[in-house]
Amino acid sequence: MRAITYSQYGDADVLELTEQPDPHPGADAVVVRVRAASVNPVDWKVRQGYLDGLMDAHFPVVPGWDVAGVVEQVGLDTPEYAVGDEVYGYVRTDVVHGGTFAELVAAPVRTLARKPRSLTFEEAAAVPLAGLTALQTIRRSGVRDGHTVLVHAAAGGVGAFAVQIARSLGARVLGTASEANHEFLRSLGAEPVTYGDGLAERVRELAPDGVDVALDYVGGDAVATSAAVLADGGTITSITDPAARDEHGGQYVWVRPSTSDLDDLAAMFDAGTLRVEVAETYELADTAAAHRASEGGHVRGKIVVRV
Repeated sequence: MRAITYSQYGDADVLELTEQPDPHPGADAVVVRVRAASVNPVDWKVRQGYLDGLMDAHFPVVPGWDVAGVVEQVGLDTPEYAVGDEVYGYVRTDVVHGGTFAELVAAPVRTLARKPRSLTFEEAAAVPLAGLTALQTIRRSGVRDGHTVLVHAAAGGVGAFAVQIARSLGARVLGTASEANHEFLRSLGAEPVTYGDGLAERVRELAPDGVDVALDYVGGDAVATSAAVLADGGTITSITDPAARDEHGGQYVWVRPSTSDLDDLAAMFDAGTLRVEVAETYELADTAAAHRASEGGHVRGKIVVRV
């Protein structure tokens, strides 16, 4: 099969289009014919070795965790799926090796769900990691009807989903973004707030009594700013900064594969509750360019690679 691989940590130049052996499904996995995969910031962070102390890498590495495609082969005990089923998933395993930027990927059934019927393969591939992150952080934070929620990096891949999910629960949402993305946030149901110096003051103007939940999807000063605008009894949840948990009693979340959560997201898409924005689409051979675009930051929506 054709696959993007790298044999050492480094910048996007280490990515190569190579021929690799077809994967085997294992007993509780299926082989998926990849139709599309999407780029997440964690992909280039893994590629640069930033997660080396957390996850073992077996070179050559095929990067990528998000996938949408069609089941091509089933394992010995996978009653959940049959050949020909359209699926999507967050195919993260304990070892960095056989990822989704390839023609085929072996995916444990716990990482997959049936693709939302209303989405194309490219759109579905843009959902799993970002959508699961948004859903799981919101659930861990206890967001409910009547809450005021502050979403940092609200126009990004995770943030845009978080805005929509929180609004569907009846929350009021304040979202940080550059002014260029304010209309986009309004279209999702958020009240936009310009990030940068003076952010806490601008949030207090909109929410004088403070926010009930702050969701940090960007890092930097987001946790400190959130603490400054938090209402009594409020909570901070971060995917980037353990200080949310260790210093402020909130949550520090590392997203987990979950079939049931993917099913919930699919139902939201098919009901029209959620929408996904694909920022750019690349071909498999151009995955290095897709990584560079992601590393550039300030991307609205998701970068997708067609296979």
